Parts: sequence; structure tokens; C-alpha cells
Amino acid sequence: MGEKKEKMGEENLTMVEEFVIPGFYELPNLQVFLFGIFTVIYLSILMRRNGLIIVITKSDPALQTPMYFFLGNFSFLEICYTSVTLPRMLADLWLQRRNISLSTCAIQLGFFLILGGTECFLLAVMAYDRYVAICRPLYYPLIMNYKMCVLLVIGSWISAIPLQAGFTYEIFSFPFCGSNKLNHVFCDAPPLVKLTCGDNLFNEFPVYANAVLFGMFPLLLILVSYIKIITTILKLPSATGRSKAFSTCSSHLIVIGLFFGSAIITYLLPKSKESGETDKVLSLFYTTVTPLFNPLIYSLRNKDVIVAMKKLLRKWLGSSSK
Repeated sequence: MGEKKEKMGEENLTMVEEFVIPGFYELPNLQVFLFGIFTVIYLSILMRRNGLIIVITKSDPALQTPMYFFLGNFSFLEICYTSVTLPRMLADLWLQRRNISLSTCAIQLGFFLILGGTECFLLAVMAYDRYVAICRPLYYPLIMNYKMCVLLVIGSWISAIPLQAGFTYEIFSFPFCGSNKLNHVFCDAPPLVKLTCGDNLFNEFPVYANAVLFGMFPLLLILVSYIKIITTILKLPSATGRSKAFSTCSSHLIVIGLFFGSAIITYLLPKSKESGETDKVLSLFYTTVTPLFNPLIYSLRNKDVIVAMKKLLRKWLGSSSK
């Protein structure tokens, strides 16, 4: 039944063997509607949004630059990041399933944290790319050569693996007792820690430490980069030059604000047992809404991407009419 009783001294504690994730079951009349909405969102992220960005940045010769190399990798990362949570949510909605085993939950949390940490580092890399392009333009081709770009991307991907895997192991090394109801939509660290035995404040410390390392540290690097970028832009003599420089950075800043804002609120602000519904909304924001709108933000505010999209569309229409 997912729980078993064990005698510990004179107390009966219920040791959890699996979790029940309520998700959206408190909204029974909206199950079909939510399944349809999340299916459309996932397919849009997979093909129409991030998938299209990957195709464009790989196929258009005009976009073979470090900035679009990072953007293509970022879009691929967003697909992987969303695929950790959304398919499981869709299956649970369709099958009316709520139970998840400890091992499956640990695997989902591990991949979620690794990909989330990678996204934080990759956003910092993209900020560094903009810093070099604007603040050190003469050295840009030398510094941001292809080998350096590849190393930065690989570093972003692999640096999070050992630490986040260790963090996941630490969370699941705590005994879970009492209720096995995980008041969330997927296995995430803050709601899991609420179910652990012992001193909740002590158990929450790894969550805060992880948030500082993978959230605040990359954010600090991003802020330092953009302070220097803005200072350099304001010194440009031409208003057109300032406008163009701000335009290339504004899309990245919007994405940073959306992702880090919701994630930091979820992981760093003190939690109460009544904050479950707020956490659900915030988690959907940085795992679903942000990946959905990121490509839209980049494409609508980037003339090069718009031109590449039009060229690709004309090519597809031309080939289909033959």
C-alpha cells in the first residue's frame, strides 16, 4: 500500500515507500481540459518553439555565430528540461494515476535538478558572451572561438551532474515518515523536504545551499556581466549603436528574469505547510511557461532570427509546391 509500519522506541512511525502526488486532482472537472492544454504546450515547446530555433540556428549560415550556437544549445536544453516533468504529468492526467515510487521520484528529481543547474550555468555563459561582444569587441573572435564555445557548453552540461546527483542522494537519504502526500505536480526538492523526519530546518539547509550555488552564484555572474555591459553601452556616442546593443541584450535579460525570479522564490523563500498551491503555480511557471515563451521572446526581438525564419518558411513552401 505504499507505507509500512515500523516500531521506533515507543512510537509508531509510518515509513513512506511511495508518494501520492495530488497534482490537479482537486479539479476533477478540468482534467480533460488540462490534459489538452499541457499537450499543446509540450508539443509547442518540442516542435514549434524550441525545435524551430534549433533548426534555424543549425541551418542558416548567417546564424553560425557564438550567440546563436548558445541559443541553439539553450533551446535543446529547454526541451530536455521540460521532458523531465511534462510527459509524466500528462500520463498521470490521462491514466488518473497519482502514485510514484521513491526510486522513480528520485530519478525525476535528479534529472530535473541537473538540467535546471545546467540552465543556470548556460544563461551565465550567454551573459559572458554578450559581455565579450560588447565590452571587448576587438577580442571577441579570439576569445569566443569555436573551441571555447564548445568547452563552455560542455562545462555547463557536466558541472551540475556530480553536485546535483549528490544533492538528490542526500535528500533521499533522509527518512520520510508520516504523510506520503507530496503536495506538488512533480517530484521537487522543497515539497520533498517537508515530508522528511526530524528537524525540518536542518533538512532544508541542503535546499538553500543548492539554490545559492546553482541559482545565486550564476545570477551574480550574470549581474556583474550586465553591469559592465550597460556601463559600456551608455558610453557609446551613437544613439543607434546604444539602441542596437540594448536590443541584443534585452531578450536575454527577460529570459533571466522569468527563470531566476520564479525559481528563487520557490527555493530560497521560507516555506510553510500552506504554501503548496503557490509552489505548484511557480513550479509550472519555470518548468512550463518559461520554456514555452523563451523562443518567442528571442525570435520576436531578434531581426536575424526573424529573417532566418522567413527564409526557412519560403524554402519549405517552395519545396512543398514542387
